[in-house]
Parts: sequence; C-alpha cells; structure tokens
Amino acid sequence: MQPQDLLRPTPAGLYCPVGDFHIDPVRPVPRALVTHGHADHARPGHGAVLATRETLDIMGLRHGADHAGSTQAAGYGESLALGGVTVGFHPAGHVLGSAQIRVEAGGLRILVTGDYKRGPDPSCAPWEPVPADVLITEATFGLPVFRHPDPAAEIARLLASLAQFPERAHLVGVYALGKAQRLIALLRAAGYDRPIYIHGALARLCAYYESRGIALGPLESATVDRGTKGAFAGAVVLGPPSAFAAKWAQRFPDPLIAFASGWMQVRARARQRGVELPLVLSDHADWPGLTDTIAQLAPQEVWVTHGREEALVRWCGLAGIPARPLSLVGYEDEAE
Repeated sequence: MQPQDLLRPTPAGLYCPVGDFHIDPVRPVPRALVTHGHADHARPGHGAVLATRETLDIMGLRHGADHAGSTQAAGYGESLALGGVTVGFHPAGHVLGSAQIRVEAGGLRILVTGDYKRGPDPSCAPWEPVPADVLITEATFGLPVFRHPDPAAEIARLLASLAQFPERAHLVGVYALGKAQRLIALLRAAGYDRPIYIHGALARLCAYYESRGIALGPLESATVDRGTKGAFAGAVVLGPPSAFAAKWAQRFPDPLIAFASGWMQVRARARQRGVELPLVLSDHADWPGLTDTIAQLAPQEVWVTHGREEALVRWCGLAGIPARPLSLVGYEDEAE
C-alpha cells in the first residue's frame, strides 16, 4: 500500500479512503477524527466524531451538545478498527485531551501529529513518541529562528514585573483553551498562591480543567465590578486578547499589558499589539522540537502542514528524508 492510498489531502482536509473518514476536516463531513478542541481543528456539524473524551467534552462546551450527529470517545493508546483501518490516539502535549492520530493498514503506519509540543506542561498529558513510516507533522514554528525559552523563566519574568510594579494590574492575554490553564498552573508551580482574576470567557474551560483533576487554585471573576480600580492593584488578570481593546480593560489601574504566545518572540508582533511584557510561552513545538521529533521517530517520509512548510521540507531533504508540503487550508492557529 502506498501512503496516498491510506491518507490523502482533499479540500475538506486529510481523508482516509480505506476507512472513509477525515482527520481535522475544515468543513462538515460524515465521519471526523479530531486531534484536539481548538476551533481550527474541531469544527461542528460532522455526522460522527471520534476523539478523546476531553476533546469531545470541550467541543460540547464550545459548540453545544449537538455539535455532531454522534460521538465516540477514544482512550490514549487504544486501537480501534474503522473499516479496513486501525486507528489510535496518543498524547500530543498540546492542550487537555490533545492527541496524535495513528492510522495503520496493509503494513503501513502513518502518524498525524496534530498540534503538539514536547516540553512538560502541568495542564495536560505529555507528548508521546510514536514511530511511523510516514510522519505528518505540523510546522507552526517551522523556522530555525524559533527556539522557545524555558517556560519557568517566562513565569519568573512575570513575577518579577509584579514585584517591580505592585500598583499595576498585570493583564495577560491568553487563549481560552490551553494557554490560560497552562499559565495558571505554571504560576501555581512557581509558588504564586494569590487569587488569579479571569475574564468570563475563560471560566467554563477553567472549571472543566479542574473537573478533570487539573488544580488551578483560587480563581475569581475579573468581569464583575469591584467598586474601584484599586481593587485590582498588583493582580494577575487573564483574558482573551480581544478583550484588551474593549471597555472591559478600562476598569484596571494603569494596566500593564502582557501576552503569552510563542509569537511574542517576534518583537514586531508585540509592538503591534501594544504589549509591554511579551511572554514567549508556546503550546507548539519550536524548530529544535520539530527536527528532534523527525530524527527520533526516523520516518521513511515526512509530510508537512499547518505552518512554515518550506523550511522543514528543506531540512528533511538535507537530512536525506523524502518530504513534501501539504499546504492544507483552513487552519487559523487559534492555539497561539
């Protein structure tokens, strides 16, 4: 069997003709396998969805209980038969419930990484290496310039700023799924035990993380009126980046704007957003993470998607590994 007989790119996304399913399709399809709950991968309207329990729950929270005609939960490491194909879900280390999807038939194994990171994250299961004949990898940060710093060092920078400017509320832009909960967990691991204030858009997902055993400590609403701006002096306030340009942000005393994202390594992006404290905190593999993964898994072939495809394809070529860009459309990189 040739790889393109098992998985092939189509306008709707990666399609498996043998098993008659799509992986992370960008439009409604009869059967979808979903790697994780970010909106650029987990869209509503499919006839049937197979994903981890957490991803299905997150899709329900974000899109409603009737987001698909039917759903089936897959456990990590479990093998499931779909037609003439065996599939399995393995931890991706990206966000809670995120998975790499293994597809096997006719002696051929393809691994679809979805979004992933190799570093430790107290808010989700760690990435698991899964050898494969063909590796389909993301490349969100697929340029050699992207080398992410130690997350603990970025949290230390935030804590140092709080100590330096105790009169200012520190407003940290975070995406609602994954980044918010990871930042909170990292703050707790660093010994920060004060209440953390969260925008209402983060509340349901933070509550869900706690229901799955991810301890986030005391959280309080940053949306309710607390009387005076001084009530938030020296506080950590988390919210979606879009809220910082709205009237909501005006309630805080001389706010210091921070943003947690791998893209904060690009200083021009920080300046464009008016970010005073850029925190380089990514939930994707950086360049060394991408190349180390390919070297470790030693696939016979690499397909690159969702990001800076050309540089990683060239790196593979120089390493003697056949590689191709997939150039799939419809991914908006919500996770960063």
